[in-house]
Amino acid sequence: MSTCTETISNKLNGLLEKTYDAEKGFKKAAENTEHPYLKKYFERKAAERYNFGHELKTEIRSFGEQPDKSGSITGTAHRAWMDIKTLFSSDNDESMLEEAIRGEKAALEEYNDVLNETSLTHSTHTILLKQRGAIDSDLRTIKRLEDLG
Repeated sequence: MSTCTETISNKLNGLLEKTYDAEKGFKKAAENTEHPYLKKYFERKAAERYNFGHELKTEIRSFGEQPDKSGSITGTAHRAWMDIKTLFSSDNDESMLEEAIRGEKAALEEYNDVLNETSLTHSTHTILLKQRGAIDSDLRTIKRLEDLG
């Protein structure tokens, strides 16, 4: 296994870890909102990240590497923080949207970092561009939802 392939695989595993975190975070947000539209939105985002995870795992395996199996400690702490904010916030829907915006911005930075890797295979580049595009589009949607609140 070349060092280049291992580097790409490690970066993809980093994205996969963040994808697990996002999926769990969106599930948690869906559980914590009473607003029907937001609940559906967060559930859809959780399902989307679940699918992203499968795509990333397949790509990692194509490099002969093993995908990580869970999220990060940082993600677990972030979800705990969301629970605390929800508990003490008078407008927990707005707080969850703010956290979603923060998380999506961080995800875009992660994707951009990996996409700037010049040695990506065509399939990896295509998958990451598609996923980054979906995250970017939904970031604009979340910002609009927050403006409505």
